Order: sequence, then structure tokens, then C-alpha cells
Amino acid sequence: MSKYTSGWNQWMPKLVVCLRNYSRQDFVADLIAGLTVGLVALPLAMAFGIASGATPQSGIYTAVVAGFIISALGGSHTQIGGPTGAFVVIVADIIIKFGFSGLLMVTMMAGVILIIMGITGLGTAVKFIPRPVIIGFTNGIALLIASTQIKDFLGLQTPAAPSEFIERITMLWTYIDTINIPTVLMASTSLAVILLFPRISKHIPGSIVALFLGTACAAGFNLPIETIGSTFGDIPTGLPALTMPAFQPDLIIPLLPSALTVALLAAVESLLSAVVADGMSGDKHDSNVELIAQGVANLATPLVGGIPATGAIARTATNIRSGAKTPVAGVIHALTLLLILLIAAPLARFIPLAVLAAVLFVVAYNMGEWKEIRGIIRLPKAEQAVWAATFSLTVLADLTVAVEVGIVLAALLYIYRVSQTTSVYTVTDEYVQSGRAHSLQDRGLPSYVSILRIQGPFLFGATDKLLEKTTDLTQFAPIVILHLHNMIAIDATGLHALESLPERLQQAGKTLLVCGIRNQPAQMLKRSSITSSIGQENILPHIEAALQRAQEIMESFDGMGEEIAKDYDTTHAPL
Repeated sequence: MSKYTSGWNQWMPKLVVCLRNYSRQDFVADLIAGLTVGLVALPLAMAFGIASGATPQSGIYTAVVAGFIISALGGSHTQIGGPTGAFVVIVADIIIKFGFSGLLMVTMMAGVILIIMGITGLGTAVKFIPRPVIIGFTNGIALLIASTQIKDFLGLQTPAAPSEFIERITMLWTYIDTINIPTVLMASTSLAVILLFPRISKHIPGSIVALFLGTACAAGFNLPIETIGSTFGDIPTGLPALTMPAFQPDLIIPLLPSALTVALLAAVESLLSAVVADGMSGDKHDSNVELIAQGVANLATPLVGGIPATGAIARTATNIRSGAKTPVAGVIHALTLLLILLIAAPLARFIPLAVLAAVLFVVAYNMGEWKEIRGIIRLPKAEQAVWAATFSLTVLADLTVAVEVGIVLAALLYIYRVSQTTSVYTVTDEYVQSGRAHSLQDRGLPSYVSILRIQGPFLFGATDKLLEKTTDLTQFAPIVILHLHNMIAIDATGLHALESLPERLQQAGKTLLVCGIRNQPAQMLKRSSITSSIGQENILPHIEAALQRAQEIMESFDGMGEEIAKDYDTTHAPL
């Protein structure tokens, strides 16, 4: 009986688990967070629907249905699901090639793939996508999203925009003389409100303020600018009709690459979002349950004419910052959007496209992770080449080709790095003596020290092991020594994982020391922010020197270190 229960528990949605001990205080917190993130999601859902080449209601329907399902069935306490910017370019390309009916098929096929990934545990395969590839296609998608909004931001009168980046920019430049000054003023003002309003209030999103002010001005002064109503007509009031999409067997093979791309991107973004949520809330998500929920959501959204959905990092972060405790907040977010759809849908026709363009410009900038480029530039030329190839192909070709080429290049680089770790030594007395300083054998460890040791190559696909081991930082002593003598190689993904550790330990009141770094990892660490984060004096040649440094740190507290050590539970074994 216990085995049966245990088998079902591994697929249990977080909502069911949370409701077992749900309190009134939890509901109040979830209600406030759900209402807040629901208002934030409103302009984003419409903007993503329009930018994808669909309709604003497609975006809203997706946010309602997918948002409800992902929160109700998912494996994260605070994940918010819905349409995201990552899909904009892919969805637009699918609609151009196969029509909207083809997109519905792709979305449902992707849903099936996601469910299979969750059931079989293949969701963990997304960790094998190296960081330069992720950053490259994220940068590329952000640039493409921004380029699709130039027309509405400037109010240009153009033919249908080409899907290719160069051709699109060329066409926009050709029609630059059709610029509409009222549209530019509306878009610029909206952009300024979105960026500056958080300085006035952290509780009211700037995008909501811009949406209401822009809509009021457009309707009140009858401005000569494009609105949702003038371009798409009225948004239907009430619940969307359930319709089974037309299934065309002859399109399965042609649509399979697009479905795999949508599924892979949904898996990557949803799990990245869940990891961000874990870091902000202190919880731990279940990847396989989350992927099954994402799959069910993408099977359901085409029934209401929706577009692909995944976990949304920005909305998830807003949900947590607003005080969300459980998945109930995500359910309330979906019901808030549904209530707006039932009551206020006719008012949406007055929303200016310029306001939504400003919203998407901010989304593109935030999702681009542009600050990461500085870190990429500090990496070796091979890592830079992987990023540059992925970024260029995302912009100039398409995301499928970009990810394929990026992963192939990263795999070749992985093989090269592993081959470089092979060494041949002649064992001498000097060699044996030099190894003693790195050895932990027969060495007494003080109670105020915990030791983390990384064994083998620390490359993409393995970095989550460090996060798993350091999820609960309370188990560590006041001083943590990261022993790297047996870490024979590291790449950009591993470097990123190490860079986040000092700040997390510092927030937990711990001190980090690093020791025993070999040549290739040492060269990579010189290019990172770790040295400045922990100080050069805390990077030691071997474990013997690290233990001496730990003793110096404890003694510098003028006796307080002994009290800290006493308070620490000495039953914790060094790791």
C-alpha cells in the first residue's frame, strides 16, 4: 500500500499538497498576489498574441486556460504560466508557413511531446543545453521581438512585414517617411511611464499605468492612431467557444521540427522559470510534474484558439514579490483575466497598439539578458564562437537551426575539454609530497568548517548537482571551503553556477573559501566575478592553506568565532 501511495505521490501537483494545510493567511496573500499578476499579465497577453501574428484574444485565452492548468497541475508553488516572448518569433513563422490551423496542430503536438518528456523523466535533458547557447538564442529572440514592434511604435504604414530580419528592417527603412507623430508620442510616453513609474510605486506595475493612461487618451481625444479595435475589431465578450482544431495527418511530418522546437523551448523556459522561483521563494519544484502540466496546457489552449504557453519568468517573479504562497495565486491570476474578459472586453478596442509596442520593447530588453554578454566576452574564443553562432543564426536563420548548430558546437567543445583533462605523470617523491597538501585523509576538520568538493569535469549537464547540494544552506558551517583540486575542467555553464554561490552563502551569513584550483579552471575563474566576490585572499593553493585561512577568520572575531562554532550543530558531517 505504501509503495502504491509513493508511486502516486511523485506525480502529485503542488496545489494538492499545499491545500492540505492551507490557511486563511495563505489565501489572503495568494489573493493579493493573484490579482496583481493578473493585471500585469493583461497587456502582455494581448501584446504577445498580436506580435505572434494571431489576435489579442488568442493571447488572453492562452493566459486564462494555460495559466489555470499550469498552476493547478504543475510542480512549482509559484510558477505563472501563459504566452511568453520566447514564442513570438517561432509562432509568427509557423503561421506564415502553415496558417493558424497549422499553429494549433503544432501546439498540440508540442503538448504531447512535453507530457512524454515529463512521464519518462526526459525533462532533465534540458540541462544539457549549455549556457552560451541559451544566452545566444535569448539575445536573438529579444532582438527579433523588438524589430517586430518598430512598425507599431512609429506608426508606419507598410505592407505585411517579412518574417526575415534583414528584409523586415529594410522594409521599415523604406517606409520610414510614413512615420506618425501622435503614435510616436504615445509610444514614447508609454515607454517612459513603464520605466519610470516603479520609482514612484513598487506595488503598481508601470505597464498597467501606461495601458490605462494610453487607452484613456486615445478614446477621450480621438487620437489618429491605430488601436486594437481599428486593426482587429472588438474582442469577444464571454467565454471562448471550445472547438477541436482540424487535424491534417499529411502535415505531421512537416510540422514535427516546429513542434519539437516549441516543446524544447517550453521545457527550457518553464524549468528555468521554476529554478528562478525556487531561488526567490526557497521552495523546490518537481521538473517532471511541471512538464506534464505544461504539456496538458498546450493540449488545451488550441481548443480555445490559443497559442503555445510556458512558464513566464517575469510574471512568476512578480507573483513571488507580491507575496504568493501557493499555486492558488496562479489560479486567481487566471480567474482575474477571465473576469476582465467577461466584463471589460469591449473596452479593449480602445487600447493603442503603440502602448503594447512599448510594453514589448521593455519585455524584449528584460528577456535579452544583455548583461550576460559581458561575461561571454570574457570567456575563451571557443565559448564566444558558440554564443555568436547561436545568436547570429537565431536572428538571420531560425531558432531551430540556431539551437541545433549551437548544441553541436557545444558538444564538440565538450569533447575537446574532456580530452584536455587526460594527463600522464611520472610518479616521483616530489609528486607524492605535493599531493599531501591537497589530501583530506587523516586531517582533522574543525566544527566551524564545511567542505564542498567537486569531482571531475564541471560542465553543462552537471552543474545542477551543485545547486541540489546547496539548496539548504543552513546545513553548512560558518565557513564553507570549496575544494576544487579534483575539478579537472569547467565551461561557461559551470562558471555561471559557481558565480552564484558566493552571494547565496553571503546572504546566509557564511564565508566562502576556494582552494586547489587546477590550471584550466583557474584560467576560467580569472575571467569571472568570483575573485572580486570573495576576495583574492580567500582563494588558496590547497586545503591545508584553506584550513589555516579559516582559522584566521574565526580568530579575527575576537573569540566570537568560538561561540559561532558552538552554536553550529557539530553533528553535521563535512560534505
